[in-house]
Amino acid sequence: MRAGWLLVRHEVRLLASLALWVARRTHGAGGGAAFGYARGQGAMMAGFAFVCLVETVALSVLLRDWPAVHAAFLFLDVYTVVFVVALHASSVVRPHVLDVERGRLRIRRYVHVDLLVPLERIGAVRRELRMTHERVEGELDLEVGSQTTVTIELTEPVVHLTFLGRRRAVRVVRFHADDPDGLVRALGRARV
Repeated sequence: MRAGWLLVRHEVRLLASLALWVARRTHGAGGGAAFGYARGQGAMMAGFAFVCLVETVALSVLLRDWPAVHAAFLFLDVYTVVFVVALHASSVVRPHVLDVERGRLRIRRYVHVDLLVPLERIGAVRRELRMTHERVEGELDLEVGSQTTVTIELTEPVVHLTFLGRRRAVRVVRFHADDPDGLVRALGRARV
């Protein structure tokens, strides 16, 4: 039952992100400095949406003689296109946020991850381009287009909630930013 509720919440957040994207608003940036991460995946997501759209048209033609099956597949295919566009929209409207006043860095990926890292727990931060990631206990890799560009090492672990609500303690966070140099410099100034 809990997993069902989490999936419904996920879908609602995606659709809300789509509405924010259309309205040209961001979520949770407040007074902090926003750092995007969606640029690296825009072309891939557009290509994926196009392929889903072609599939929708092809199945509509193939299933035109079976109205009930046609209606079911048309609904699923249209929802898939909306889902893909909403997934990209969520990465645009939910940027990473450096909030110096509150003393935290908010690292996000789509609507799946929203990790708050207190600035005083950041031991080291560096620009580091990585194209391969192995799953290691205590590390969180939030790649975009199979790459991360910023690595943060923490002095104390922070708690990351997985998609289904499981708690993980992480000491190293790797994530992608469109302007990794600017983010690393801003974090360096904020930590001083």
